[in-house]
Amino acid sequence: MLPRSNVTARSEKPAQAPSLVVLDRDHPGFRDPAYRQRRNHIAEIAIAYRPGDPLPHVEYTEEEHRVWQIALDHLRSLHERWACRAYLDRWPLLQFQPDRIMQLAEASLLLSRHTGFRLEPVAGLVTPREFMIRLDDGVFLATQYVRHVSTPLYTPEPDVLHELIGHAPLLCDREFAWMNRRFGQATRVASDAQVEQLIRVYWYALEFGLVREGGDLKAVGAGLLSSFGELGRFASSSDLRPFSVEALARTPFDPTNYQGVLFVAESKEQMFAELDAWIESITNR
Repeated sequence: MLPRSNVTARSEKPAQAPSLVVLDRDHPGFRDPAYRQRRNHIAEIAIAYRPGDPLPHVEYTEEEHRVWQIALDHLRSLHERWACRAYLDRWPLLQFQPDRIMQLAEASLLLSRHTGFRLEPVAGLVTPREFMIRLDDGVFLATQYVRHVSTPLYTPEPDVLHELIGHAPLLCDREFAWMNRRFGQATRVASDAQVEQLIRVYWYALEFGLVREGGDLKAVGAGLLSSFGELGRFASSSDLRPFSVEALARTPFDPTNYQGVLFVAESKEQMFAELDAWIESITNR
């Protein structure tokens, strides 16, 4: 859940709920007072959570379930064409319902059974250092709110659809879970300059990474796998460059728009070997 926009969630007390979530003026829900109130309510739920407590339940509305259904309907055919084998193999483990958003508690239990990862709720964006350090603990910080109903196939920031559809299946895979932990290990000992590099590498590898499987181009990045617009256009609209950790580390990204540059590894094994070697140069382990 690396930052995708300037949407913020402030950690004030729930009594100040009207200012909990601040949306940019170009956000689809900016002029929708009911949506803003809903976002504040869900932010309150996350802020009230304390680690070790049962994960909070969000009673999703029929409109929110409908957003999930529309997004999933559009994405599944694209997954068949573009998703990597690990993603397709692990997808059934989540037992997603086509017309109901899964609760974080349900998804977290399934992740824990397969890889030891668990989910914890956050009200909105957290700092990249905070997000990635928690990966070392086997914790993925996840949002629970739903994108605006007017744009069911697009969100300017990571919502629960992005967390569940994009990240959860690969966090059920031992190799991908291990690589997420490796980023957490590196972040824990990294300097601020190294964290900036880690952010970029995570973005272009685990959020928007591509590999070849049997010669075919496949997505391994959660940002691609959860975005109908991005997954449907990247092959013809993005500048596809050979995977190189050094190139990833020096390439800035724009989290508010479709990605103009993506990197392609010759295999998942090549990607992970290069990532691991680079991370080892930071952690010495």
